[in-house]
Amino acid sequence: MKVLFVNENIGGHATVHHHLRLALQAVPDVDARFLDVPAPGFLRRVLGASVPGLGRLDLDLQPIRAQLALSAWVARRLDRLADDVDVIHLYTQNAGLLSASTFRRVPTVVSLDTTNARNAYRLPYRSATRFTPLAVPLSKWFEHRVFDAADRVIANSEWAAASLHEDYGLDDTKVVVMPLGVTAPEVPTVAPPNRPTIVFLGRQFESKGGAVLLRAWRRSVSDRADLVLVTKDPVAEEPGVRVIGDLDQGDDRLWAILAGATMLAFPSTIDQAPNAVLEAMAAGLPVIAVPTAGVAEMVVDGATGVHVAADDERDLAAALSRLVDNPDECRRMGAAGRARFVDRYDAVRSTAALVAHLRATADRTAVRA
Repeated sequence: MKVLFVNENIGGHATVHHHLRLALQAVPDVDARFLDVPAPGFLRRVLGASVPGLGRLDLDLQPIRAQLALSAWVARRLDRLADDVDVIHLYTQNAGLLSASTFRRVPTVVSLDTTNARNAYRLPYRSATRFTPLAVPLSKWFEHRVFDAADRVIANSEWAAASLHEDYGLDDTKVVVMPLGVTAPEVPTVAPPNRPTIVFLGRQFESKGGAVLLRAWRRSVSDRADLVLVTKDPVAEEPGVRVIGDLDQGDDRLWAILAGATMLAFPSTIDQAPNAVLEAMAAGLPVIAVPTAGVAEMVVDGATGVHVAADDERDLAAALSRLVDNPDECRRMGAAGRARFVDRYDAVRSTAALVAHLRATADRTAVRA
């Protein structure tokens, strides 16, 4: 089966496709081709730029303009590539906003972690205003064209699926709930740290809750636990704080870092289904997280980690103290998180399920033709 994997390639989407590539190595009867959208060049940056004044009011249609510029890049290439494959996998729908005619012609499965109806109120780089509802229908019109043309739509969480049902009117015959997982090598064995170690994984430190975590750590457990911050943003080190700024997607050093940690603290409020949480679960770590979007389904409060309120320094400090001061509970949660990962989020299993959906889509369309 020839499959074209189209990757929007924004944020954690590159990581999703990194794990797909790894897992597909064990599926020899799939001829996988990848179309990865590159970083925006000058024209895409201009087309997706915010308009002063209007941007502050969320009236400049910047998100949909940026998505249309990206999808125009994809559309030009799909014209050449689509007819040589059996099925297309699109991640996410925003990469195909201008390619509905192609999806009607070629069997297509769309996977997503959110919708624009939800994302309009969750974008990390701009705030929703009273004018935001005026822009959402335009985004939904383009998305509807993709969803209607596709054979199947895969939501990676019940939260995302609920939007497909409630905001877009899709029914259960088209929507499938299936997480796209991560691959996890054997986690290396390292000497246990002298003190409990809290790790944070977030390219953007401030927007992923890193600053709140740093303050909570200072006020609660800095005298008895260390903090490792893995981020691309500049953060000053201090006693008990180590900053790792050179870790890129696919770097296997991640697993050594997680093996040397006691827990993951990830108080982000902007993520839909963060790979960082799954990677920590794969390494057998309990996770402290804000139960937003799909995170509420990934981390089971009291069983595989601890839920904390958004931007609540005191609540986060209490959760840090709870796990640092109760090592047996910490280990129990980590083991339960690892079991939940293996059962629901291991990319070997999720990729096999995805391939089954792709094959069924290609076969059904072939029979219909």
